[in-house]
Amino acid sequence: MMQFFTLLLLFLCTFFPLLHMLNALPIFFYRNNSQPILEGTHKKMSILIPCYNEERIIETTIKGIERIDYMAKEVIYINDGSQDGTMKILHNLLKLVPEDRKTSNRLSFKKIKNFYKSTLYSNVYVIDKENGGKHDALNAGIDYSKNELVVTLDADCILADDALNVLNQVFHDKDVIAGGGMVHPLQGVRFNKNKVERSLLVNYVTRFQIFEFIKGFYINRVSLAKFNALSVISGAFGIFNKEILFHVGGYRETLGEDIDITLKFQQYILKNPGKKMVFAPDAVCYTECPETWKDLFKQRVRWQKAFIDCIIHYFPMLIKTFLFRTVSFFMLIDSFLLGTIAIYYTIFNLGYMFFTNLDQAKNLILFYLIGVVSLNLIYSIFAISLARYYGVHFKGKEKKRLAITIILDLFVYRFVTLFFVLFGTVAYFIKRNDWNKVARTGRVYEIEKEKEMMDVG
Repeated sequence: MMQFFTLLLLFLCTFFPLLHMLNALPIFFYRNNSQPILEGTHKKMSILIPCYNEERIIETTIKGIERIDYMAKEVIYINDGSQDGTMKILHNLLKLVPEDRKTSNRLSFKKIKNFYKSTLYSNVYVIDKENGGKHDALNAGIDYSKNELVVTLDADCILADDALNVLNQVFHDKDVIAGGGMVHPLQGVRFNKNKVERSLLVNYVTRFQIFEFIKGFYINRVSLAKFNALSVISGAFGIFNKEILFHVGGYRETLGEDIDITLKFQQYILKNPGKKMVFAPDAVCYTECPETWKDLFKQRVRWQKAFIDCIIHYFPMLIKTFLFRTVSFFMLIDSFLLGTIAIYYTIFNLGYMFFTNLDQAKNLILFYLIGVVSLNLIYSIFAISLARYYGVHFKGKEKKRLAITIILDLFVYRFVTLFFVLFGTVAYFIKRNDWNKVARTGRVYEIEKEKEMMDVG
């Protein structure tokens, strides 16, 4: 029985990556060609930016929002009871004055201290509220927002110039109710006029994440979107129909509000066939990623705890719809069985064989390493090829750095991420509600349009 289960896992661990690679091929897949939008056809969007102790990054955030060429928008910063100078900086940079605004009163959240409007920018507002967590801040922003679409950004995110125009095109399909865009680490990016240049001249913790995002989004996320199986729209950059956000009750308190709200929308789609969520790889967002192993550990453990929480919370829906809904199938088999359970099983199996059949254990480890390295090398090369298709290029010395990163990813970083999964799963059942906020770098990013070359990390 154990041998059969081992062979089954080996087959599935090979089958699913190959399936996603083939499915991610840009055949019959929508590509945005940045066609001009006719006057009056811009969807109105409310950009929500929750802020908690963001004094080290908030100035960059404001500069990033200023450079977005999309008129049909309002921007709402939500100060979620920050204990540092975040609110003071917002006052200084935006020149805020109090303003009255009627709210929908359809979601619950902590007490609002004040609502402000910027005197410098006619479409920029600030909510100053008591601390309630990210989900609470987002609910407040949704309730105060005026527009039909809600864009959620983290406070360390910068949108590409055309990101909202890309999403505007996508949402002209009346059946689209939510979507996400491509997310890249902010560090190691340079803007040269209208072009984005990539640099891997950063520390290895950041390098690994740059490459990890390329693999995760351009293969896995694209493939799942084509299967109508999105289980997470990144919290760093998502867009949602506001009326449906109200319908599903907004965000709940959890460590992974992005997974949770995506699955709430999947429940809505189950009851409303024909509605859909999309992934738009041409809509790009840049977000600051952890630069130390300690911060990366905190972030990934939180992500895994959030994943386990949603598996447990939505298990009744997932198991009931397992045979006829792709999102349930991929989340339970691809993400949970292969992404979590199989790791524990492999460690247990190896440990058992070390005590009962040492030679067989050695052979299994050798076979496992050869198989894993070979498959992941193919996967990595495939991801780089797809990234090039979407305009992500590494030139000159960056190609050498990329090659070194791929090798180290195969033999080092992959096994580090397995440890994150193992630890995070156990930690969920010990201390599930520990957020462990990752520290901002405090780096000043140069992003003004008028500069010929702009370093963003």
